[in-house]
Amino acid sequence: MNESHFTANWNYPTAIRAGVGRISELADACHSLGIKAPLLVTDPGLADLPMLQQSLAACSKAGLRCGLFSRIKGNPTAKNISDGVLVFNEGKHDGVIAFGGGSALDAGKAIAFMSGQSVELWAFEDVGDNWSKAISRGIAPIVAVPTTAGTGSEVGRVAVITDEAKQLKKLIFHPKILPSIVILDPQLTVGLPSQLTAATGMDALSHNLEAYCSPSYHPMAAGVAVEGMRLIKNYLPLAVAQGDILEARMQMLVASTLGATAFQKGLGAMHALAHPLGALYDAHHGMLNAILMPYVLQANRPAIEQKIIRLALYLDLPGSFAAFLQWVLDLRQQVGIPATLAGIGINSTQAELLGSMAAEDPSAGSNPVAFTAEQYRQLFVRAVEGVL
Repeated sequence: MNESHFTANWNYPTAIRAGVGRISELADACHSLGIKAPLLVTDPGLADLPMLQQSLAACSKAGLRCGLFSRIKGNPTAKNISDGVLVFNEGKHDGVIAFGGGSALDAGKAIAFMSGQSVELWAFEDVGDNWSKAISRGIAPIVAVPTTAGTGSEVGRVAVITDEAKQLKKLIFHPKILPSIVILDPQLTVGLPSQLTAATGMDALSHNLEAYCSPSYHPMAAGVAVEGMRLIKNYLPLAVAQGDILEARMQMLVASTLGATAFQKGLGAMHALAHPLGALYDAHHGMLNAILMPYVLQANRPAIEQKIIRLALYLDLPGSFAAFLQWVLDLRQQVGIPATLAGIGINSTQAELLGSMAAEDPSAGSNPVAFTAEQYRQLFVRAVEGVL
């Protein structure tokens, strides 16, 4: 590696309140940011649940005028964001509580970001210096409360939003879209069904793993990623099998946060394929990454084998690429992830389109191997057909 490869700009995330019962500090977190009238943005499935209603009641008791918005899809759209901004502005809100899984966190962040902007959402797609066009003072403060352990969106400076017209997932970036305070309370994830625990947990693994394998120079992120994978190895099977064990839930929340912190270093072909697949098929992002994982590892093997050998040793696996790949395959089976994309109803009829979209996805730029559109097409077909 020559000297130019050691030049980089590094950023690390935000204030995090971690531990059992810390959701009781939600109102205090809002007060500390000067928020008096937050809009709580959440998933439709959470809106009527006791944990959310109790949080709303606690905020009201603490003197906050708290609104609720839950009209968002599993893959949030620009329409969801514009609807949320309308509610935010008409209700004269001054901050956002993003409460839920990755969709709620991304939607909440985007609503807070767009609440004070004068141009359309897509003007801030993460291309070049688009972010600099934003009115920074128009970005409302954000408190993030994840209820799944996977996306790590609570420590991310992007919101992933679907452009339905173009059938594309786009990244909306700005440094101030990063939540100012995060509450990691494992009690909020206890009720998550085992299948979602598995899919979101594998999503966290994909973030840590792709960040670790990225060729970008970011030693802090690489170290964070390794620890994230150790936690997932030790705690994901337990969280899936016995979801009421708070230690497992806490450690998976931490592993998720570590993954999103680490992927400042870059992502790769898993995400380059998962983004267009999510846009075209409205499939669960974590499930897509989980299924794609071994196929991408195998395709990247020439560029990552030595890194994977070091990682395997750290994880107390035999020191070989084959042993690490087998661990991934065994873990997927143990937590109930299908072996192929066909297993979740995706066929190869749009293979050529998927190949082109993947090659153009921003995540492709940090994959260890620069795949062509044709190579992405072949990789996608292998994941559909189960050819490892």
